[in-house]
Amino acid sequence: MNSNFIRRWRQSNWVTILILIATVAVFLGETLTGGSESPQVLVNWGAKVDSLIKLGQWWRLITPVFVHIGFMHIFVNGFTLYYIGGAVEQMIGHWRFALIYFLSALSGNLMSFALGGTAAVSAGASTALFGLFGVYIALGVIFDDSYYFRQTGRQFLMLAAFNLIFDLMASGIDIWGHIGGLIGGFLLIIALALPGQKLRKGLAWQITASVGFLAICAFLYWLGMVR
Repeated sequence: MNSNFIRRWRQSNWVTILILIATVAVFLGETLTGGSESPQVLVNWGAKVDSLIKLGQWWRLITPVFVHIGFMHIFVNGFTLYYIGGAVEQMIGHWRFALIYFLSALSGNLMSFALGGTAAVSAGASTALFGLFGVYIALGVIFDDSYYFRQTGRQFLMLAAFNLIFDLMASGIDIWGHIGGLIGGFLLIIALALPGQKLRKGLAWQITASVGFLAICAFLYWLGMVR
């Protein structure tokens, strides 16, 4: 029975579930320590603050993925994480999903750090979620002979474009963070490849994507530090 449970757990979307549990736990912590819309509470729980990053608090390029501002913020992101994150995890595997989720958050927060506005505090999982959109878009490019991947890639490209247009019209939304996460997810799935995948595009694609991701992140960190 225990072995069956372990096997089912390994086959489930357990990384997505653990991330969602941690995100909800942080939100409850925010609520109990002063409210999730309090700037000081957000800072205490790890929101992105550019001035603090410059002072050496580099972890604020990752921890904002767990921090949310208000109930609707975590509800929408949590819903998206559960359904899209679960689907991506089933498709690409647990460790690839975890790497892409958190590294997309990193690239998104780095782009926000380097190019974003003057918002004192920013937070949310949308940097990582846009990275998942980027995964689907990239798979449509990699497997351009597959009708399913082509169509799914186009659908997520339209979804990402719609969201970015909405970002431009709305206030208080970190569009640079979304773009950085999207680019990160796109490059990372090419770099990591799918389980058992033999890239028709060649190993050069993986190397180029890996170097490109690292170079972009390094440049954005440098740019943010000298702004």
